[in-house]
Amino acid sequence: MENLKRKLQENKLTIGSWITMGHLSIVEIMAKAGYEWLTVDMEHSAISIDQAQNLILAIEATGCFPLVRVGENNPNIIKRVMDTGARGVIVPMVNTKEDAIAAVGAVNYPSLGTRGVGLARAQGYGFEFDKYKDWLKKECVVIVQIEHIRAIENLEEILSVPGVDGSIIGPYDLSGSLGYPGEFEREEVKQALEYYEAVCSRMKKPLGFHVVQPDANAALAYIHKGYNFLAVGVDMLYLGKKCQEVMTAIKK
Repeated sequence: MENLKRKLQENKLTIGSWITMGHLSIVEIMAKAGYEWLTVDMEHSAISIDQAQNLILAIEATGCFPLVRVGENNPNIIKRVMDTGARGVIVPMVNTKEDAIAAVGAVNYPSLGTRGVGLARAQGYGFEFDKYKDWLKKECVVIVQIEHIRAIENLEEILSVPGVDGSIIGPYDLSGSLGYPGEFEREEVKQALEYYEAVCSRMKKPLGFHVVQPDANAALAYIHKGYNFLAVGVDMLYLGKKCQEVMTAIKK
């Protein structure tokens, strides 16, 4: 398993994808396809905490890096997800410096953070606590989602918070915050993305984006623009697109 934190620090390209269906076979198939990381989505799915732990196990078994997108910037939710063995979290709706500080604090133990200490799978069920503490400082990943115009306005402060390893644009919510959900060609939406790109480049921070549709050409376009933390597709869309493609061809 590659050190994702180091790749983010070095602004190296890393490609992952999104899991919304809680079946072990799905994550095994996707991990073996070559993604470096997979994000278990607990914000917009029916995946429960026990399902998430099993999915993390399956992702790890393939040598892929397991992330969890939590449902909200809530210290109890983040603590429980980290205790399942998630290697990092993607935190939605981080709109201010204070939001970013809270997210980092929820992942880390004192004195770096505020996370309560418990013994679960992440800590080797109580037998590897010291090892986990060391790992947490060196390799854990905290990604903040930039998905509101307020986050764009506060971007420099957010990215300056120690412990924030990277950010990722939530394209639908960002466009929605401007009043145009899903209308990515709107000038206001494009200007927000251009500002995001300019600030990240100036601060030498990784550029993150979720290309929701499983489209290689769209992903390559973002890579050519300098995006290097890239989620491509979602499990349900990979499945659905292929089903539609085959059935459309048969019907013709």
